[in-house]
Amino acid sequence: MNSQFPPDIMQRIVKAGVVAVIVIDDPRHAVPLAKALLDGGVDAIELTLRTPAAIEALKEIRAQVPQMLAGVGTILTPEQVDQVVDAGGAFGVAPGLNRRVVQQARHRGLPFAPGVLTPSEVEGAIELGCRELKFFPAEPSGGMSYLNSMAAPYAHLGLRFIPLGGVDVNNMASYLESPLIAAVGGSWIAPRALIQQENWSEITRRSSEAQEVVHRVRSQENQ
Repeated sequence: MNSQFPPDIMQRIVKAGVVAVIVIDDPRHAVPLAKALLDGGVDAIELTLRTPAAIEALKEIRAQVPQMLAGVGTILTPEQVDQVVDAGGAFGVAPGLNRRVVQQARHRGLPFAPGVLTPSEVEGAIELGCRELKFFPAEPSGGMSYLNSMAAPYAHLGLRFIPLGGVDVNNMASYLESPLIAAVGGSWIAPRALIQQENWSEITRRSSEAQEVVHRVRSQENQ
């Protein structure tokens, strides 16, 4: 089964190990935020469409911080797929599985990871040609213990998951140790309050802390 994600984008996500989930209220924060994340070693983000500022923030990052892999999350309608593609989003993510959204993403050539939580949703995503899936909400649903059980019947298909929801620096290693996981996602690295406070140094510190976990787990895998 072919991936919807081009190899170069998927390799970058896997190498990053962690995708910072971002809620931006003011587009002016986009560039300093992206630079703060990069300073800590995080070079992949998911800008959520939870505020009107998200698309403008994406455009700013694309123009001024091109080394950041900037995807977009909370894509709930086909029209939002078009907005993301037109603004230069690198990939798309949704909390759930919406057939019309996935089909529009394929039509527009946007690498897309729908959210899944049940075997039926996994099979629906597979039917639509998806191989990379968002596992959401991860921790409230049972974490890796649940995911291992749910994903077992599909192991031969090579599915990869990006867990979000309750994942943080204290438990991310338990996810990254699994071959099912491409990367983890979370808002703890750059929470909304820190962005509003323009506390870039703390965001850089949290980015660096997350990257240390990624490097530790991935280096053990390669030994």
